[in-house]
Amino acid sequence: MEKGTLVEFRLHGDRRLAVAERPEGKKHWIVVDERGQSHTLHPRQVTYEVKGQGYKPGGIAAFLQEVQSYLDPSSLEVAWELLVEDSEPVDPEAMALLLFSDQSPPLCYAAHCLLSEDKFYFKQKGDRYEPRSAAQVLELKHQSDVEAQRQQEWQGFLSRLQQALAGEPLEWQSSDRSRLEALERFAALGEETNHRAPALETLSALGRPETAQAAFQLLVDLKVWSLHENLFLRRSQVPMQFSSRVLEMAHSCLATPPPDPDPNRLDLTHLKLYTIDDESTCEIDDGLSVETLEDGRQRLWIHIADPTRWLVPGDDLDLEARRRCTTLYLPTGMIPMFPPELATGPMSLKQGQVCSALSFGVVLTEAGAVDDFSVHASLVKPTYRLTYEDVDEILELGVQAEPELAALDTWAKRRVSWRRSQGAISIHMPESSIKVRDDEITIQVLDDSSSRRLVAELMILAGEVAGRYGQAHELPFPYRGQSQPELPSDDELMLLPAGPVRYCAIRRCMPRSEISITPTRHASLGLDTYTQVTSPIRRYADLLAHFQLKAHLRGEPLPFSASEIKELLQTVSSTAYEATLVERQTNRYWGLEYLRRHAEQPWHALMLRWLREHENLGLVLLEDLGLELAMRFTRPIEPGDRLDVRVTYADPRQDIIQFAEHTEASVQSMAQPMAT
Repeated sequence: MEKGTLVEFRLHGDRRLAVAERPEGKKHWIVVDERGQSHTLHPRQVTYEVKGQGYKPGGIAAFLQEVQSYLDPSSLEVAWELLVEDSEPVDPEAMALLLFSDQSPPLCYAAHCLLSEDKFYFKQKGDRYEPRSAAQVLELKHQSDVEAQRQQEWQGFLSRLQQALAGEPLEWQSSDRSRLEALERFAALGEETNHRAPALETLSALGRPETAQAAFQLLVDLKVWSLHENLFLRRSQVPMQFSSRVLEMAHSCLATPPPDPDPNRLDLTHLKLYTIDDESTCEIDDGLSVETLEDGRQRLWIHIADPTRWLVPGDDLDLEARRRCTTLYLPTGMIPMFPPELATGPMSLKQGQVCSALSFGVVLTEAGAVDDFSVHASLVKPTYRLTYEDVDEILELGVQAEPELAALDTWAKRRVSWRRSQGAISIHMPESSIKVRDDEITIQVLDDSSSRRLVAELMILAGEVAGRYGQAHELPFPYRGQSQPELPSDDELMLLPAGPVRYCAIRRCMPRSEISITPTRHASLGLDTYTQVTSPIRRYADLLAHFQLKAHLRGEPLPFSASEIKELLQTVSSTAYEATLVERQTNRYWGLEYLRRHAEQPWHALMLRWLREHENLGLVLLEDLGLELAMRFTRPIEPGDRLDVRVTYADPRQDIIQFAEHTEASVQSMAQPMAT
C-alpha cells in the first residue's frame, strides 16, 4: 500500500473510508478519515482498496457522493440473472463493467458496496462473489420476508402492550397469542419453562426484570390474568378448554341424538324419583326411588345417569373424557369432564324429563345386608330435584306426603349399622365448601346431616352391588379396595377427646384406597367387594365400569379386555391424583386468602395433633371454617385443647400462614398506642 491510497475498513461494524498516510512499524498503516481522525490499521483490517489515483482526506466526501447515486440493490438481480446459469464468479471490477459499463474507481467501489451488502444473490469466496442458485435465492428471500413479518408483528405487539398498560381498549391479534402464551408458561413454570426466550424478550423490551414473578405481574397489569390466577391449574396437565372437534361432536349429539345402544331399557318412569344435591350442582348424576313389592318388602332403586347413551368407546367424546379423567370442582367454578352442554343437559337426570339411566334395584334384609339385586339399563323420570337442606327439613318435619324419603332414610341407617358390624370405620371430620364469586369468598362448613349420610350410604350400596355383579360374572372392572389399617388400641383412643381429635388420630392410620381389576376387600367401608359407579359424568373410572357392565347386560363382548382396563386404570389414577392435588391446592390458596382478608378476626380453634412436637408445631382445626392448618405454639398445649387464634401473617401465593393466640392480654396489647 502506498501513501494516498483510499481504503475501506470497519469501525464498530460501520463502513468507513480513509486515506493511507504513513506506515507504522512493519505491517501497520496510519490512515486518516474524512474527519481528519487517524486510525492504525493492520492489512487484514482493510476490506477494500480503491485502485487508481492518490487521494486526500478532504476528497473522501466528494468520492462518496459520486458513489451514492449507483447504490441501487435491485440492479444486482439483473446481474445475477445473467450470471447464475453459468455460476460464474465476479469481482467488484467485473461487476462494475456489467452494471455500469465502466470501471472507474467510484463505480468499482459502488459494485463492491452492492456485493458486500447483498444478502440474496451472491456469496463471497475470497476476493470474488459467486452467484447463488435459484433455490437458495428463493429460500433466502422467504426467510427475509418471514423476518420482516416477525419484526412487524413484534413492533405491533409492543405497541399493543403499551396500549394495554395505559388502560386503553384494544383487541389482541392472533399473532400476539404465542407471545402471551410464552409469558403465561414462564409465569407459571419459571426456570422449568422450555423455550422461554420470547417471554424474556418481552420483559426486557419493557424494562422489567426477567423473572417469573415479573411475568406474572405483567400479565396481571395487562388484565390477561387476574391477581388470583390459578397457577396450580396452569402448572398441571389439566385441559381447561375443549377442542373445536369435541364441541362439534357434542353439538351433533344434541342436534341429532345417536341411536340408543340399549333400545330395550326397563321403563321405570312410574317410580317417584328424587335427585338430591347441593343447590349449585349442575351435573345431576344420581337419583333415588323406593318400590313396594307384592310381598310387602321394599326395593330400593339407585338410578345413575347413563352418559354411555351418548358415546361409544374410542370416539372423540370418550377419548376427551379419558384425557381429563375427572371433573374438577374449584372455588371459582368447575372444569367438566364432558362438554357442559352434554354434562348438564341430556347426560344428567333432569327433573320432569325422561332420562336414560343405569338402575340398581336392591332388596335388603332387616339388618341391612343385600338380600337380592338386579341391574338394568333403564328409563326414568325424576320427580323432584331437592337440596340436602330440603330433605333434612322433610325428614325433620316428618312430611306425610313423602313417605319414600323416610323409608330411604331408615334403610340408609340400617346400612350404616350393618357395615359397622362388618368392620366399617367411620370418620366424621368437618368439611368446608369454598366458593368465589366476583372476588367474594364464602366458606361454608358442610353439616354431617341426615340427607348427606342418606345419599352417601345409598351410593356406597350401589358400589357394592356393582362390585358383586362384576365379581359374579368375572368382569374386568375398576374395583376399589383398601387394606386393613393398624389402628391405635381402644385404650389409646379413649385417652383422646371424642370427635375431631379422635377421628384425626384414626385418619392418620388409614391407608390409601387402591384401584385394580381384582375384587378385594375395602376395609373402611366394611365391604368384601366394591367399585365406584355413581359418577360416570365426572369420573372416568366410573364410566369404564358402565361400559363394561352395560355391554354384559346386553350380552355383547366387553369393550375393554382385562389388560386394557389395567392399562387405562394406571393412566386414570395418575391423572385423577393430579386433579385432586390441584383441587386441594386451590382450596388451600383461597382458604388462606380468606384468612388474609380477615386478619383481625379471632377464630375458634381446636388442637388436633402434633406435627413436630419438639418444634411446638401442631395442627389446628378452625372450627368456624372447617380448615385444618399448622400453628406454632408459644405455651404448653395438648390435643383437644381449644383456643382462639388470629392471623399474624398470610401470603397465599407463597403458601404461608402464621397464627398467634388471641387472648385478652393480646387484645389489650394491640389496643395500646405506639410509643413515640
